[in-house]
Amino acid sequence: MNEKEITFKMIRTNIIHRRITESSLEKVGVFQGQHRILIKLSENKYHSQKEIAAAMKVSTATIAIALKKLEKNGYINKIVDEEDNRLNKIVITEKGKEAIEKSRKLFDDIDSTMFEGFSNEEKKNFVNMLERIEDNLLRYEEKNKRKKHEEIAEYT
Repeated sequence: MNEKEITFKMIRTNIIHRRITESSLEKVGVFQGQHRILIKLSENKYHSQKEIAAAMKVSTATIAIALKKLEKNGYINKIVDEEDNRLNKIVITEKGKEAIEKSRKLFDDIDSTMFEGFSNEEKKNFVNMLERIEDNLLRYEEKNKRKKHEEIAEYT
C-alpha cells in the first residue's frame, strides 16, 4: 500500500467519523460547533462571548450566532455582568448539561465501536504512528512557514 492510499484511508475514515458524530449530535439537539461551546462552558462557570471566541479560535461573530441559537433553545443563559453591564456572562443551563452528558455517552459508544477488536497493543502502536505522522506534518508546516518568510524577505 502506498502513501496516497494510506492518506486516502485516513481522510475517508475522518469523513465517516465526522458524519457519524454530526448525526449523533443531531439526536441530542445541537450541532458540532454548538457542542464545542457547551463543552467549553461546562469547564468553567462563566464565560464572555469574547473569551469563548478566543478559546475556540473563531470570530466573535461566529460565536454570537451560535450563542443566539443555544439561548433560544434553552441550552444557555446570558447574565448581565454585575461589574460591567455592557458584558454578558454565558452560563450553561441544566438542559445544556444534559445535552453534554448525552453526547459524551454517544461519543463513548462511537469510540468503542471504532476500536472494536483492537488489542491494547494495537491501539498503543496506532497512537505511536499517529504521533509520528503529526510530528512529521508539524515539521513540514514549520518548514513551509520559514520558506514563506524567506521569500517575503527576499522581496523587501
